[in-house]
Amino acid sequence: MLVSDWSAPVAHGRFVALPSRITASPTLHSAAAYSSPTFRPLRYAVLGAGFAGLSVVWHLLKHSPKGSNLRIDIFDEVGIGGGASGVSGGLLHPYSPKVKLLWRGAECWKECLMLLSIAEMSALSKESNSELGGSGQCFDSFIVRRRGILRPATSMKNLSVLLDNAQNCDASCRIEIIDKETAQELVPNICLPFNSAFYMPQAVNVHPLQYLQALFLACKNLVKELSDSSHGLKELYLHKKSVQKLVELEGDYDAVIICLGAKADMLPELSGRLPLRTCRGVIAHLHLPGNSREEYPDHAPSILSDAWFAVQGTRSLHMGSTWEWKSRNSSPDVSVDEASKALDELLPKVSAFYPGIKDWTFTGAKAGLRAMPPLTPQGSLPLLGCVNDFVGDNCTCKFWFFGGLGSRGLLYHAWLGNLMAQAVLSCNEELIPAELTSWKNINR
Repeated sequence: MLVSDWSAPVAHGRFVALPSRITASPTLHSAAAYSSPTFRPLRYAVLGAGFAGLSVVWHLLKHSPKGSNLRIDIFDEVGIGGGASGVSGGLLHPYSPKVKLLWRGAECWKECLMLLSIAEMSALSKESNSELGGSGQCFDSFIVRRRGILRPATSMKNLSVLLDNAQNCDASCRIEIIDKETAQELVPNICLPFNSAFYMPQAVNVHPLQYLQALFLACKNLVKELSDSSHGLKELYLHKKSVQKLVELEGDYDAVIICLGAKADMLPELSGRLPLRTCRGVIAHLHLPGNSREEYPDHAPSILSDAWFAVQGTRSLHMGSTWEWKSRNSSPDVSVDEASKALDELLPKVSAFYPGIKDWTFTGAKAGLRAMPPLTPQGSLPLLGCVNDFVGDNCTCKFWFFGGLGSRGLLYHAWLGNLMAQAVLSCNEELIPAELTSWKNINR
């Protein structure tokens, strides 16, 4: 069992020197063809270490044929959660802004909760603590905050939609219509202009960066577990470097899965060929000063409206998000001017339902560049599929694309990562729902 990145020690205190070039391998027909340990390992490259990339890695390991040797290389120049995934709001529920169940929302919701639990268990495990040692990631804050999400009604039309959909909500994430008095028991002094809100008590608030780091840890633990139980040698490497061209990987891997979000369009083979729109969003971090006695109740939910805030604790919250369309700025860093403009836009929206925000102090901001998919009859759906036609006719491996998660990457990533991994392992695109691959036909 080998697990490594450029700085972290692997299990048993050993370090692994990564080769600069990997021996070329024959074309992949299916993972089963190499299920015997006597064959060279299956080799997969995953570009991107955000929600999509790490979900694919987990499921590639989970579904790899018993007894097969497997090597996975993750390429991300920033590292785990360094892109838009790591700075997202983390408000998780299966509904659209109009409170309608999203496409495959119930399936995605349940699959995501399972993956969140796996990450949490990994962060708490003795093996994880031992492997992390003194220099590893310390999970010193929550991964999943289970306090629900509250959404105030903002208009009569909005209220009508809430009432209709509350009767047809998914049982695993129910919607409760509550009045102002009940809402103020949850969040004192909340303002409800139409005296109603919907409350999703089973919805959760995820700390994206902590979750992604714990999920990567879960992948490393699974590598060890599979290797130690005679399931073949499993290897996992994190390369903190970018891939400039897909052809750089040609001949090295059986499959390459591109999970780069908005940065996928920067690859020359895909540039201008993906029906994606970029959107930069700023998230402000606020803290309640120590001289303020009115803490945000520990039991209280996060709030979602024209703007939202994700509660990080009784005296800390994240507020978002702005929408700068067609931006090419993928840096998480936010200038003073950009932060000021974001606060001017967000604070009036939040104070409309939570006037107490005036007592909170701005402490910083982060930004992410989202890749927004086109609108379809089923809604704004992610883009998946094999993209060999985009890369070249004589590819000796399979190139796959998994992107366009937009602002719902957290909801979609687990279920779709599972589908993508199974399609890659079987080399069968038909395992992916046709509505997620139809974009390729339009693009041709």
